[in-house]
Amino acid sequence: MNPEWGIRQRLIRAFVLQVLLIGMTAVIGVYAASLMIKDLLITRALEDEASYFQNLIQSNPAAGLPDTRNLTGYLEDSDRPPPHNYTGYELGFHDLPSNYDFSTLYISEVAGKRLYLVFDGESVGKLALYFGLIPLTLVLVALYLAALVAWRMTSRAISPLLWLTREVDKFDPDPKASNLLNADEIPTGSDREVLALTEALNNLNERIRAFVEREHQFTRDASHELRSPLTVIKIAADMLLSEQDLSDQALNSVQRIRRNADDMEDLMEALLLLAREAELGVSLDQVYVNDIVEEEVDRNRSAIRTKGLKVNIRHKCRLLLEASAKAMSMMIGNLLRNAINYTDKGSIDITIDRGGVTIEDSGIGMNEEQLENAFTKYYRASGSVQPGHGVGLSIVKRLSDRFDWPVEMSSQPEEGTRVQVLLPGGVCEPATASESS
Repeated sequence: MNPEWGIRQRLIRAFVLQVLLIGMTAVIGVYAASLMIKDLLITRALEDEASYFQNLIQSNPAAGLPDTRNLTGYLEDSDRPPPHNYTGYELGFHDLPSNYDFSTLYISEVAGKRLYLVFDGESVGKLALYFGLIPLTLVLVALYLAALVAWRMTSRAISPLLWLTREVDKFDPDPKASNLLNADEIPTGSDREVLALTEALNNLNERIRAFVEREHQFTRDASHELRSPLTVIKIAADMLLSEQDLSDQALNSVQRIRRNADDMEDLMEALLLLAREAELGVSLDQVYVNDIVEEEVDRNRSAIRTKGLKVNIRHKCRLLLEASAKAMSMMIGNLLRNAINYTDKGSIDITIDRGGVTIEDSGIGMNEEQLENAFTKYYRASGSVQPGHGVGLSIVKRLSDRFDWPVEMSSQPEEGTRVQVLLPGGVCEPATASESS
């Protein structure tokens, strides 16, 4: 997962959650405010008004009942009796439906008579608005602004980390690549921790590049230094093979020496190729995969004849690919030699089609553990008596990763192995008459 998107996603979730909590708080606050206005302000006002009228009527029996925009009074056995729908209520506070909201009815006793005081519902709503909704709205706006400011500050605080993430993602261990992190590009206002981390990453980058350079140099030097002794070994083996009086045991030993010298030479060429192309870049040519397959089969013809195997090449098309011819040869060659080594009888079928190259053998096959570790360097199945050093398929894996040639392998014990090299971007041309036959 992209770390930048992960951080932003968490911040967005936190911000949305905060906004929802603030909104819920506002709704609950408005409701609570309306209850408080009703219970505290209106009830207290009605009680005070009833007490005031009671004191007033004692001093002036002819005093008029309250009759304002917000408050209306009724008194039993007076010139303003209560409506019939009010008389059924008990003493105390009651809610009465009105056109706007609920009006509040307060019933008390004054001089042995019931006093009815009605506070208008519209006025109740206005009080709730003035004393509840408006203040809470202002608080809500303030909280939203505070959340927005916090969001911007948080985004500004993590922006150096996001920049650092993007720069590290572009890391190239090639010694000839530009510096990983340019101090001039660090976002302004970065904390000391970010600056210290940037410097530490630059130091780590230098150590990695120095290590890669030493590896490339060692590979080049080792390959060049081993060429001469390998050439001597191959010439000496060829001279011994030309002798007529060699015993069968000696002949087999010399053939093994010659075969292992060839394998070692192929290994050096593969390592040298990887080192050179990592250093100089990939050199691509227009190559026909069919020709490379034919060449590798011819190169291994001696081993094929020795084991009495039959190799069938099916050209479903001529596959033209922009690739490194040397790398392709090494990949096909290693897969073919692996098939030969682990096939004692039967055949090896090679198919070239639009998708790539498929190599199927009738060899000993592999179990799940062996199949899982097939591309692991120096891996050799326990009890294996087949020739090799456990590096051929690991080189195939490195070539696959280097040139984006995916390799799919399937196998069953005693039923053989199937390896498919996928070659995206290839152009499938009609096969020639000789290839189709």
